[in-house]
Amino acid sequence: MEPAAKVAAVRLVEAFGTWPAGKGGVADRAARARALGIPAARAAMLATQTGSLTPPADAAVVRVIDAQYGGILSDSASVLVVCSQTTRTGSTISDGGTTVDVRLSRTSAGWEVTALHPARPGPARPLDATQRKVLADARIQLPPAAAADVRSGLVHTEVLDAMLRLAGTYRMSVSVVRSGHPLDVFGTDRPSDHPLGRAFDVWRIDGHPVVDPATSRALITAFMRAAAAAGADNVGGPVQLSGGTVPNQFFSDPTHHDHVHIGFHA
Repeated sequence: MEPAAKVAAVRLVEAFGTWPAGKGGVADRAARARALGIPAARAAMLATQTGSLTPPADAAVVRVIDAQYGGILSDSASVLVVCSQTTRTGSTISDGGTTVDVRLSRTSAGWEVTALHPARPGPARPLDATQRKVLADARIQLPPAAAADVRSGLVHTEVLDAMLRLAGTYRMSVSVVRSGHPLDVFGTDRPSDHPLGRAFDVWRIDGHPVVDPATSRALITAFMRAAAAAGADNVGGPVQLSGGTVPNQFFSDPTHHDHVHIGFHA
């Protein structure tokens, strides 16, 4: 819908989340932002908002897995940049990653990043049987922040049960579960189901990205209906479906052009 917004978000996350030895400080991050054409004052501000994107390490390399809309309006946007990250501290190599809610505004010069909100999944807790099944299921591909959400114990069981049920038929790549998503439905004051641990988004089904025009609409439609059959009250995607067992069970809008939202109301 607005690819330039995604490009601006991804380039800054890549610049902040990747650094050579000795170049991981705030001033170094600000310099990398300025190299992207971001004004000095804003670059300095953004360099202090990196949170989980810049863990303590000597060096790091980030890899963007997906960039999806957290919300898209005419003059503002939220782009959720989902990434993995490899860090080196001394001789120790570690794998991690996060999701960053990148906020942007449209100006006469194009889309400009205005703020970063990195994921904060919360500490891991002892796993129950359902959580272990989700984390072990090879047909449920969870990026680092989403996997941490499951380990935190803050994702409702009905969400995890739906993942397992869908995985019986589909291979699905999850983008966002709880953390790294806007607290409110973008552009409104209505709380989103995601931070409450009552929703998850899927960006790829059976290896086919939802955003790809070549991906079968029949595949997406079948997946959306299967999500509703798995108990979801709110299923959004690039296809507007009719029917449903509860009012307004299906929806489509520009924000959901690139993923399927599967939500469960309290």
